[in-house]
Amino acid sequence: MSTRPKSGNVKRGSVAGRAPQRDATASYDAFKEYEGRRYTGMRIGRGHTWRYDPGNWKETKITPDLWQIRYDVTKRRAGRAPEGSGVPVGTDYHWYIVGHQYVCKLNANDYTTSLTGLKFKVAHKRAESGTWSATPATQRKRMIAFLRQVIDELEHPTTALDDSPATTDSSAGSTRPARRRKTATPPSIRKPTRRRTSSRVSA
Repeated sequence: MSTRPKSGNVKRGSVAGRAPQRDATASYDAFKEYEGRRYTGMRIGRGHTWRYDPGNWKETKITPDLWQIRYDVTKRRAGRAPEGSGVPVGTDYHWYIVGHQYVCKLNANDYTTSLTGLKFKVAHKRAESGTWSATPATQRKRMIAFLRQVIDELEHPTTALDDSPATTDSSAGSTRPARRRKTATPPSIRKPTRRRTSSRVSA
């Protein structure tokens, strides 16, 4: 009689059951490369899903079209991080966000809200050091470089991430693709091609 266990009798606490989590942890912490730059953490192309607690969004009108905003809230991971992966508790991040907020007024006090755009890591502060990875001056330079890249992409959209049809050369009567560039900003930051009446609602 064979002593080989049935597949349904493998214990959850076995080595085979723990291997996927160890692999995920090793993959997260391993060095990776993107355009000649080494980095650790989540691999390019993957993503997080977060759930935000009820928070406070405060805004102050500066000009007829400009508002200053502040948002304070706790966000919680929808799933669970692999055990042992990620940065230590107490690590801080400085992100710079550029995006579109669409709203639609439902009644005197309620609006639907949708936010889409980009967030760029300016700096981080390790829990054990207590100091930022870049000086305030360097952080400003990084934000300026990011905004210049966004402006360049708005002025010269790429075909790599652009779902618009090819442009037509009226002089030659032929169809040609739009100009490609080395770096690209995702289409979430580009001005929408379709007008939305909700974005015209005064706040």
